[in-house]
Formats: sequence, structure tokens, C-alpha cells
Amino acid sequence: MKKIFPLFVLLLNSTWISAQLTCATALPIGLGTVTAPDVTGDPPLTVCTLTNGPGTKGLWYKYTATANKTIKITTSSAGQNADTRLIVFSGNCTALNCITANDDYTGQFSQVTFNAVAGTTYYIVFDNKFSSLGFNINVSEVVVQPDRLTFTSQSVSVAGSFNNCIVDMNGDYLDDIVSVVSATQVVISYQQPGGTFNNVTYTVPSTIITPSWSIAAGDYDNNGFNDLVYGSGSGIAFLKANATGTAYTSDRKPQSFLVQRTNFIDINNDGKLDAFICDDNAPNRYYINDGTDMNHSQGGLGDFPSGGNYGSIWIDYDNDGDMDLFIAKCSGGGSGPGGNIDELHRNNGNATFTNVAATANMANPVQTWSSAWGDFNNDGWMDAVVGINSTANGLSKVMKNNGDGTFTDKSSGSGYDTTNALSREYVAYDFDNDGFLDVLGAGNTIMFGNGDFTFTPNPNPYNLSSFDRPIGDLNNDGFLDIQNGSTVLMNAGNTNKWLKVTLKGTQSNRNGIGARVEIYGSWGKQIRDVQSGTGFGNMSTLNVHFGIGQATAITKVIVRWPSGIVDTIYNVNPNTTLNVIEGSFLGTKEIQAAEEMFTVYPNPAHDIIQFKSQSDFTPEQARIYEMSGRIILQVKVERNQVSVKDVKPGTYILQVTDKTGKNYSQKITIK
Repeated sequence: MKKIFPLFVLLLNSTWISAQLTCATALPIGLGTVTAPDVTGDPPLTVCTLTNGPGTKGLWYKYTATANKTIKITTSSAGQNADTRLIVFSGNCTALNCITANDDYTGQFSQVTFNAVAGTTYYIVFDNKFSSLGFNINVSEVVVQPDRLTFTSQSVSVAGSFNNCIVDMNGDYLDDIVSVVSATQVVISYQQPGGTFNNVTYTVPSTIITPSWSIAAGDYDNNGFNDLVYGSGSGIAFLKANATGTAYTSDRKPQSFLVQRTNFIDINNDGKLDAFICDDNAPNRYYINDGTDMNHSQGGLGDFPSGGNYGSIWIDYDNDGDMDLFIAKCSGGGSGPGGNIDELHRNNGNATFTNVAATANMANPVQTWSSAWGDFNNDGWMDAVVGINSTANGLSKVMKNNGDGTFTDKSSGSGYDTTNALSREYVAYDFDNDGFLDVLGAGNTIMFGNGDFTFTPNPNPYNLSSFDRPIGDLNNDGFLDIQNGSTVLMNAGNTNKWLKVTLKGTQSNRNGIGARVEIYGSWGKQIRDVQSGTGFGNMSTLNVHFGIGQATAITKVIVRWPSGIVDTIYNVNPNTTLNVIEGSFLGTKEIQAAEEMFTVYPNPAHDIIQFKSQSDFTPEQARIYEMSGRIILQVKVERNQVSVKDVKPGTYILQVTDKTGKNYSQKITIK
């Protein structure tokens, strides 16, 4: 017996060692934690969606679901340096089907979450692509909380290698899908009523680069059809629509450099869109639009000698009416010490900019590729979530705009202080239409904004790639959807109400990029800045989207255009799209009610209207508008009266400018 026992132990140990080395001997595991040995078995033949191909060795486990559950598998290795890659299959050893895979979910460790079906066996496989060291495996059941919103996956027919652009491309203000197939071919999936798409293929006559790093859209020739700028590892190219939007030509710029984020923005505020380009290895570049050409410039907007410029975003952080620039920086790209310090460039109003990040408390050293900007507490000032793509210099930052040019770190208790999930892409949108901005970013999920700089993570991650995830309303229902390659996560919506605002510039650029849109109601005030290029590499809708929760009225919408024109629209219906043409709603400056300042008599009038002041009021200029917003008369006020004898009978809006430059309006009738 003494001789047999050691042999039994030897056989047991031998069996244990040989287990988990092949698919056929995959070791069964259940909920809990097990310790994996060094990776010495057969490698998987595929690593599914992961890059770099399989390693030379593997470890095999299997989990059989006893009920329909959401399962989470994570790896860790306290005191070790195991760099794990995790792949999950269904099927059998002769025909394995990819379920999910992950590499570097947090640092070097891996994590996946998937919906397991009762009675199904799942093969959990690791390879040694980056490390053969042992590690711990934890299998747990995710307690799924009710979602604040639901997305339904819908396949879309896209042929492109680069599917990271959602924007209106034919001037109907419905979001379309732009798919770049190659350097000479683009497919645009035009949204049709009802949420279907009509795919049209365009051949670009001369070879250009592809948007391998980023893409942005804007109508830089103001012809009513959006153009594109591609950012690649070797420079940029513009893709320009013709006068009817039926063909495209290319303009490949000769400068060769590693591009990161691209934006369209009117840098010098001349009514024509320019292009801003992040340079990874040198001071940033921009292309100034002279009406014919896009002319290269460098310097003055991020001059760190060796770059590190990753995610640029344009916002009016100081509420002075012009767009400022924030650059999320990373020390990658050989930028060297100091290259990861974020920059905030204040627009001086004369096409020059000053980096005020240090005094504003925005010179953070976090390892970030992008930042999500928006008014997270609805106080009328733009705040920021600066998201991490590495934990090397700390976690994500939540920064509150104090309204005095400075920001306060509100990260503690925000929800971002307890997650170290990573992402290239951070964008701010109100996905559940509750009136508070959310953030789509790390962990492939949405952090729901609560309106007080705290965020509630959606416990259910979405199946998204790390790169292609542009945002838009792809079925025109007022709820924002997320594209991910050939799949769209269609937002199923809820009972919350919404408003969509579309813009058409006349003196400003055609898109209204750089405009500030404000809406007012029982919630107080919400704001949005119109931006081309948010997050790191994607282009999302140029339509302005608001959620208003259960509110039933929108008392006022104000559009502050880059030109200085301010349009004010009263009593807008929820669950509608408001189309605003620059200057259509009483023109040049914000209008105030006239009753406290003067009265007009007679009203109705025939040939003369006169002003009777209620206080120290001296009218100098008068404009009369049709109710559609079209101006029909502009005259100087003489002796407190204006002749209207040439105005046809009807109802009009009278706008009066006093000696201080303030504007007042009143409805009048001409008979």
C-alpha cells in the first residue's frame, strides 16, 4: 500500500499537469478564483478580434453555464508580471466559435463579460504572446441592474476599412454613415426616412491617404455639402464635395507627419472653416482657408518641441464668444519629458492663442488620448472629463469650470476615482435624454451623468471596438445611436423628451461650427458648442442634441453664432427638430422685451409710428421684420418716429436699437 500510494499521487499530479494544456483536456472551472500555472500548453488557432496573432503556447479551461447569466472573467497576478490575453469560445474542439476576447483591459491584465446560455460550455483560453507566467483567474456572475436605456444591435451594410464618421453629407440634416474603403473609394450610407440607408459608392480620381488615425467633417467651401479631412501616419488630405454633392476630389497636402486628432474650426473667424491638426512629434499644424486653398501653418497652437499632441477639442470655456482649444496630451510618440502635460489655449480674439493651462489648473499630466467637454452641472460653463488611456500618471480627471478662468478638480467621489478602465475615446452626450450629459469612454460603457459631477456607470458594457464608435441619430428618433463598424447600437429610447437643433450659417461658416446653442426651461439652462471632431479619432454628428427629461416646454432657444449674430427663438416644442438659419430670428444681437422701455403708437399704424418712452430711452435705429424673420426695412429714427408708408399691411416685428446699443422688440400691425 505504501508503494501504491506514491504512484497514485504521481498519476494524480500528472493528470492535473496535463489538464488545461489542450482543448480536449480543458479544465472545468466554476465561479470563484483559481490559480493558473505557467502557460505551456497548445496555443489557440485564433485570437478572434485581438491583434498580433496567437502566441506559441496556451492554457485551456471551460465553464458550463447552469442558467442564463452574465459572466465576467478577469485575470490578476499579485506580485507577478503576467501580461495576459483572454479569448472565449463556444462550440467544440473541432469547431470553435469566437464569443469575446480582451488584452490589456487594465494595465497588463484581461477582462471579458459575456451572456452565457444555460447548458452551454464555453472554452476560456489564454496564450503566451506577451508572457508565460502564471496568474489568477476569477469567474463571477454579474448582477445586471436595470439599464437607464437599451441599445439594440442592427447590422448596416458598410464596406469600409474605416467606419468612424457619422455626419450629414447631403444637406438634409439626417445623419449619414461615411465608410472609407480605400485611398480612392468612399461609400456613403445616406439615411432614409424610417432609419434605412441607401449606399452610394464614390471613386476619388486621384490617390490620397486614408483616415488611419482620425477623420473630421465640415463644409469648408460653404457650398452646402460637407467635406472631409483625413488624418494618417504620413500627413493629411482633404476630400472635397462638388457643388451638387455628387462627386469628390482630393487635395493631398505635401507635409509628412504623424497625425492624431483633426478638427474643422474657423480659427480666424472670417466665416470660412480652417483645419486644425494634432502633430504627434512636433508643434501642431493648421491649414488656413483663404477661400481657394487650405494653407499650411505651424506654431502658436501647441508648441511643445517634440509633440505629444493627441486629442484636440474646441470649446468656449470662458464664455467670451470665441472658441478655445484644449489638447489632451500623451508622452507617446517620442515627445519626451513634459510632453504629457495637457494644454488649454485661450482664444485672444485676434487669431492668436495663449496657453493658460497652468493658471487654469488644467495642466494635468494624465496619460490621455482625449477628453469629453460639456456642461455637466448645467450652470452655463463648459466642464471636462479628461480620460485615461494608461494609469501611469493617475486616473481620469473630472474638472469643474468655476466661471472665472479656473477649474476645480472634482474627481474625488465622481465615480472616475474608483475605475481604472482605459479608452482612447471619451465623448459627452446625453444618451438617456434626462437633461444631464453622460460620457461614453472607458470600459466600453456609458458613465451616466447625475448633474453634480458624479457619474453612475452602466454595469452592462457594450460590444464596441476601441476606435470606431462615432455618435449620431441614425433613425431620426431624437435618441443618439453608436456605430461600431458594420453594427449600429440603436438607442431604443425611453419616455424622456428631446430637442435637436440644426444650423445653417450665412455670415458664419455654413455648419455653424463654433456656435453656442442654449436652451431654457424648467431645468434652467443647458448649453452645447458645435464641434467638428470630438474624442480621439471619430467624427460625430454636427446636429445639436439636447435631452430635457420629462419637461413639457422649452421656453427659449438662443444660438450665438461665431459672427456675433444671436438668434432667439421662443416657445419651441419638445420632440422636434429646430432648423435655424443665421439671422432668421431677429438678427444681430439678443433681443429684450420693449414694454418697460417704450410704447409704439398708433398700433395698428398706417404711415407713421411714434415712440413714447417709459424711461431714459433714446431710439436710434429701427428694423422691421416679417414674421418669418426676413428684414424688410432698416431706417434711422428721427424725432422719435419712423415712416412705414411703404410697408405692406400685415403683422411685423419691430426691432429698435437705443443709444447704448441694446436691442428691443415689439410686435406691430400695419394697416
